[in-house]
Amino acid sequence: MSALAIDLHWQRNGREFQPGQYSAAHRVSYGTRFDIDVDAAPDWGGDPTNTNPEQALASALSSCHMMTFLALAAKAGWPVAGYSDHAVAHLGKNPRGQMSVTRIDLHPVVRFDPGFAVTDEALAQMQDRAHRYCFIANTLADSVEINIL
Repeated sequence: MSALAIDLHWQRNGREFQPGQYSAAHRVSYGTRFDIDVDAAPDWGGDPTNTNPEQALASALSSCHMMTFLALAAKAGWPVAGYSDHAVAHLGKNPRGQMSVTRIDLHPVVRFDPGFAVTDEALAQMQDRAHRYCFIANTLADSVEINIL
């Protein structure tokens, strides 16, 4: 199987390394082309202008779901012209009382070529299939909700 990697780099900001005294800001490199500034979620003292791991998780799920949907739609002969999503990661406590991403909501919007249409039921079934076949969704188990707009 594939081994897919990132590189992460963090450097202490010169302050004393004590709780609440250091920055969690770091950089994640995807290959040689993309560097992303990452920090803790704003609720945990992170810079809101940077992304955070929770957003990255929602992004990974949204991207995987879309790519799976597109593959299934192409096989079905559905002429998809555009696809967008608004993914939301929800933080809270899991059943063990630990902080976690308790749910990720996807809000996909699919546009088709002019003259092509599918029923709401067929679209919902295809989104459900995409969810069942998405690698990231299978990793996250039951914490994903798909809200078709």
